[in-house]
Amino acid sequence: MDKQQQDLVSEVPAPARQSAARGIAAATIGNALEWYDMSIYALLAIYIGHNFFPSDNAAVEVIQAFAVFGISYLIRPLGGLVLGSYADRKGMKKGLILTIRLMVLGTAIIAFMPGYGTIGLLAPLGLIVGRLVQGFSAGGEFGAATSYLLAQNKGRKGFLGSFQFASQGLGALMAAITVVILTSVLTTEQMNDWAWRIPFFVGLLVGPAGWWIRRHVDEAPIEKADDQQAQDGTKHNHAPVQQLFRSHKVSVLIAGGALAISTALNFVLQYMPTFGIKQLGMNPSVSFSSLIISGVILTFATPIVGHLSDRYGRLKIMIPAVIGIVLLTIPLFLWLIAGKSFLVLAVVMTILGLLKALYFGALPSVMADVFTGPVRATGLSFSYNAAVAVFGGFTPMICAFLIETTGQPVAPGYYLAVLSIVSITALGAAFRFRSVR
Repeated sequence: MDKQQQDLVSEVPAPARQSAARGIAAATIGNALEWYDMSIYALLAIYIGHNFFPSDNAAVEVIQAFAVFGISYLIRPLGGLVLGSYADRKGMKKGLILTIRLMVLGTAIIAFMPGYGTIGLLAPLGLIVGRLVQGFSAGGEFGAATSYLLAQNKGRKGFLGSFQFASQGLGALMAAITVVILTSVLTTEQMNDWAWRIPFFVGLLVGPAGWWIRRHVDEAPIEKADDQQAQDGTKHNHAPVQQLFRSHKVSVLIAGGALAISTALNFVLQYMPTFGIKQLGMNPSVSFSSLIISGVILTFATPIVGHLSDRYGRLKIMIPAVIGIVLLTIPLFLWLIAGKSFLVLAVVMTILGLLKALYFGALPSVMADVFTGPVRATGLSFSYNAAVAVFGGFTPMICAFLIETTGQPVAPGYYLAVLSIVSITALGAAFRFRSVR
């Protein structure tokens, strides 16, 4: 956390300040690990495809590797319902501990799984199992972690919620740094043979630390809306899934729609180094280093945007940001294709990173506000992961497929423009349906 972020945390009232700091650490370490693992897989898709889906066509290897990446997102809504309802019933702390245990298990499966040349078809099947375990655990992470963050201080929802997405930037940043170092000092043959596993082993080292931190924090405070439950002797909601689909179906659509452009843009940013290598002919270490730029922006700018959203209003920042995405994405891709240089790629990643930070800095609190307390973790987990499954997980594969079939490298820009319209519509509905400002 930098000095400005520390200053912002210090603005939280003194009795809540220590609790908020502990809550931020507990909630964000698991999310950072999730996005580290996800980013590592996306960045190393070239090497993973070569080991698990060997083919005479390198493009086919990458598409198949990204297909497994996308398949794992299909189980995330189920993970959101199961683990999100577990957190609503048993408590956010228990939910956070369970999700990080499952994350470590999924990462271990991928790290130790032999390649196709060693065990044949069992290799890609094992890879799929590892990604499914990661996807299931990640399904419950967002709802429990975001609910835990927002419960620390109701007056700072935009700022505290922003750390959920800032941790995504941190995870992507650490992944980018790791891959840049490896690809700079090792040969392509070494990366293909064994070095691609190293970042996953690094992720395994983070897991136990995250588990320890989550085990030693307090349970999230009960919201005022749940006071009657507390008086009745029922601390948590015992039927959150049924209540969600009975009374909050519109909320699920609004929250998922608001997330559409954010999650798609995030995965496009993850895909950009592969785009630079395959479409622009860049050196892998140079292309991967561009992701460090967006990682730094998303890590440090997002909490600042969250703080500003508490002061000036969330939609006043988010709507101009998504309009900027609509207007600038296609021209940026055209410029990148014409320029074919690291400088242009760096500028494009900077602009897209800033637009994303402006949009998703306040997004967690907006999504949370469309759900009531008793179903918040379940609603957030399901809507988030359903949207990620539909709009996010398959984005790298869709981008690679669109470019391969249409012959137009600018195709990802069209995809983002369409999803921007979906999110603008959802934000308008949030304003009318839940009076989100």
